[in-house]
Amino acid sequence: MTEETPGFEEKPDVPSGATPDDAEPQAASPSSSGEGAAPAGDASAQIAGLTAQLDQVRKALEERTADLQRLQAEFQNYRRRVERDRIAVKEIAVASLLTELMPTLDDIGRAREHGELVGGFKSVAESLETAAAKMGLQQFGKEGEPFDPTIHEALMHSYAPDVTETTCVAILQPGYRIGERTIRPARVAVAEPQPGAAGTGKAESSDAAEPADDDKESGGPDEG
Repeated sequence: MTEETPGFEEKPDVPSGATPDDAEPQAASPSSSGEGAAPAGDASAQIAGLTAQLDQVRKALEERTADLQRLQAEFQNYRRRVERDRIAVKEIAVASLLTELMPTLDDIGRAREHGELVGGFKSVAESLETAAAKMGLQQFGKEGEPFDPTIHEALMHSYAPDVTETTCVAILQPGYRIGERTIRPARVAVAEPQPGAAGTGKAESSDAAEPADDDKESGGPDEG
C-alpha cells in the first residue's frame, strides 16, 4: 500500500518563467480568433448581395423611365395630330358653308352695282357680308391688275393698245379665298397688247434708215 500525502494536488505543467494563471488565456485565444473571422465574411457577402439588388433596382428604374418617356412622346404626337385634324375639319366645314353662300354674295354685289341695295335689304346684306368676313372669307379681283392664271379665270379676251401685258379689264365675278386657300378664282375679261404694235415701230425705223444707205451706195450727188 502506498500512502497518499495529504494536501497534495496535481497541477498542469507550466513553462518556466510563467505563472499558472497565464495558461488559461492562451488556451482561449484560438477560439476567440475564429469567432472574429466569421463576422467579417458574412458582412462582405451581405454587401455584395445589397450591391446586386441595387443594380437590379437601378436597371428597372431606367427601363420604367424609358417607357414613361416613350409614352409621353407618343401622347404629344397624338395631341398634335388631333389638333391638326380639328383645324382641318373646321376649315373644310367653313369652306363648304361659304361656298354655298357665294351665289347669294354675288347677287348682293350685282344689286349694289345697280343701286338696288337699299332699305332693310341693304342692312341684311351687309350683316351677311360681315359674318362671312369674320369666318375668314376674302374677296379679290380688281380691274387693271395683271392676269394671273392661278387666281384668275379668263372668260373674255380682247386686244388693247394701252396695255403692255395681259391685264384684267373687267371683273365678271369676284374671286374668294380663305387665308391662302382659293375657293373660287376671279372670273375676268382680259386684254392683251395689240399684235404687231412693236413690229410696226421697227419697220418704220428701218424704212427711215434706207435712204441714207442708198445715198451712200450711189456716192452722193457731188460724185461723178
